[in-house]
Amino acid sequence: VLPFSNLSGDPQQEYFADGMVDDIITGLARIKWLFVIARNSTFSYKGRAVDVKQIGRELGVRYVLEGSVRKAGRSVRVTAQMIDASTGAHVWAERYDRSSDDIFALQDEIALAAVGAIAPSVRKAEIERVRRKRPDSLDAYDLVLQAQPDVDSGMPEQVTRALALLERAITLEPTYALAHGNAAMCHHCLFLRAGLQEINRASSISHARSAIVHGQDDALALTWAGFSIGMDAHDRAAAFAALEAALAISPSSALSYILGSVILGWSGEAERAIEWSKQGLRLSPFDSWAWAAFDAQAMSHLLRGRFEEACRAAYKSVQANPAHSITYVQLAAALARLGRLDEAKTAAARVIELQPAFRYSRQFAGVNCAPALAEALGSALRAAGLPE
Repeated sequence: VLPFSNLSGDPQQEYFADGMVDDIITGLARIKWLFVIARNSTFSYKGRAVDVKQIGRELGVRYVLEGSVRKAGRSVRVTAQMIDASTGAHVWAERYDRSSDDIFALQDEIALAAVGAIAPSVRKAEIERVRRKRPDSLDAYDLVLQAQPDVDSGMPEQVTRALALLERAITLEPTYALAHGNAAMCHHCLFLRAGLQEINRASSISHARSAIVHGQDDALALTWAGFSIGMDAHDRAAAFAALEAALAISPSSALSYILGSVILGWSGEAERAIEWSKQGLRLSPFDSWAWAAFDAQAMSHLLRGRFEEACRAAYKSVQANPAHSITYVQLAAALARLGRLDEAKTAAARVIELQPAFRYSRQFAGVNCAPALAEALGSALRAAGLPE
């Protein structure tokens, strides 16, 4: 499902078109036998004129859904078309004119029609599963959509900005699971990268539990919640219960696999972490969280003594997200293990530049790092010059 073009003439409406696509992807991904590429990979094509056949080859898909959204005041016009990427032939096309008051029903209608075009024999019960719980207030929905890019950054300044929006959304809709899930992730990022304050850890866990209670049918909310429960409450069993529930709802949820791989990596389950990270990258090769999958691979290879592989994965993580401090942590450790101390110290300096208060022993305690991994990483980071 490609990003829908925003024809509104107002750049501020980009999030509205993006949210429409998110719901279509979520709906389609709930069909268990249907392989759906995650939005963070398809959004890499946003604003680019790329032939549908090329997209099909690059992503390994048969069908491509594209469209446009025009929003003026309370009126919304959506056009969508399904194309066979192998032939370029149109499979299905439709135009919808609605008032914005009906936006959720409109999103359901488009998702259901797309499913019907791809698999006309699918049973009605399976199509009905496309529907998911939404907040009663469009305002809350808007706020979460606007917060999402800052949540994805993972760094303190941006997630603080996102939290302001998410807290407004929760005030409007106290049971909005996705708002709680995003808030949990924000507090997790603040806990690890803004001083390890207990209030952030507690808030992360509290929001995660609310997301689980209210989001039993929301794969993304369960994914954010599972990650925070695993990393901040140190309850790996509960974390994977949430992640597996998310995957039962949306088997194509790349983020569930990616964040699961991070939990597994810090837990010292190296081979399983690599397996989950690879599955996440297979589902979404251009994911905005791909750096986390590579980070999980790097720490896992390092734990197993595969330092060249660790270094390659760490470089991929840095390349995917050069503004995130943790990517340089694994790189510094891998380079130190290879005896490339000058390069390791350069990477270590970048860690401190991005996260001045970084102390590796405190970080390890914060995520309940497996003892063997803490020993392997700690000695390497000490050699790279990072403070304990």
